[in-house]
Amino acid sequence: MVLCRKGQLCRTAYADCRILVRRSAALKPSSTIMLVAPVQADAKDISDAVRESISKLAPWMPWAASDYSAEHAAAWIASSAEASPVVSAFEFIIRGTDGTLLGVCGLNHIDQDNRRANLGYWVRTSRAGRGVATSAVRLLADWAFQNTDLERLEIVPSVSNMRSQKVAESAGALREGVQRNRLLLHGSYHDAIMYSIIRADWIPT
Repeated sequence: MVLCRKGQLCRTAYADCRILVRRSAALKPSSTIMLVAPVQADAKDISDAVRESISKLAPWMPWAASDYSAEHAAAWIASSAEASPVVSAFEFIIRGTDGTLLGVCGLNHIDQDNRRANLGYWVRTSRAGRGVATSAVRLLADWAFQNTDLERLEIVPSVSNMRSQKVAESAGALREGVQRNRLLLHGSYHDAIMYSIIRADWIPT
């Protein structure tokens, strides 16, 4: 996760970066969740949540393997925090008001030329079906449009991933259509539904 080092809206210090970001802006919590940048101390919580949820995550997220460990989570956290010449992702963990790690969400595959990004999310099995992912999507979209100059966020679930589709629709994303063979999962191509959230249409939470 690469954020601007200054305290106001500005371009990052990297010459190749064209995404505006605000370093000092806080992530606004909802009444039930908060989004926070991951740190190494979160590695065990993340790995516990992944292992608990393998049967639900693995079909759609090939990285979610049965041997996923705290070391895997630590490596992901390190890569998320690593400075890079080009902003490629903004990653956050989702915590409940009691501090429990509920899942992860983020903006990745950032297309700087067109100011768009993929918006992804997952919620641990024991907290699924309670509106956590929907709230996280809305908070993340709020943050993106208030603190970056991204114009378009995309959510692209498989046509078979009904839970993710429901989250996108509940969060207010617009269904644009089906993209054939968009996703390659476990060696097989899946058609995917393109959902979008654009700045001009977004109503802040």
